[in-house]
Amino acid sequence: MVSRRSADSTGNQQVFDSFEALESLYADLPNQFDADVVGRQGTRITGSRRHMLVRHFVEHPAFDCRLVSRRPLEVVKR
Repeated sequence: MVSRRSADSTGNQQVFDSFEALESLYADLPNQFDADVVGRQGTRITGSRRHMLVRHFVEHPAFDCRLVSRRPLEVVKR
């Protein structure tokens, strides 16, 4: 499960079957992506969950990427 810190609602979390499923989503993303691209990957991830995942990819050491823009929230893989 990916969730925002101190978030009480289910709108601030996204459940994956496994960490490998999250890694697979990341691998399928282009070298530069934003929240809209995450939502278009056939994942049915919508709303603030897309932005949460983008931030998660940036903050988690398993995903080698960096934030290049805050508005719009955009990431580039290294």
